Amino acid sequence: MPKRIFSYEQAVALLPEVARITSEAVDRVEQTESEEPAEYERIVTEWAESILAMGVEVKGLWLVDFDSGGGYYCWKHPEPALEYFHGYEEGIGGRVKLN
Repeated sequence: MPKRIFSYEQAVALLPEVARITSEAVDRVEQTESEEPAEYERIVTEWAESILAMGVEVKGLWLVDFDSGGGYYCWKHPEPALEYFHGYEEGIGGRVKLN
């Protein structure tokens, strides 16, 4: 998938779909027996592939970044909205609240 740059408005518009896909994957993982690591891995891989197909970057388990061209709008399940930003070098530890 080619690199995609998002305005804040574009990222906010796509977030409901990202959150829906993520919530469904989280629910499926929670229903998976701990003795089924292959199923857990399959669910997480499918989730990541779905997110990447939208041009959104996967940075960790249930953690995604929307590239703004100057850093990332950052969202982690189950946050209610797209409320954080961080530069390219800082990572999740350096994220700051947008408002």
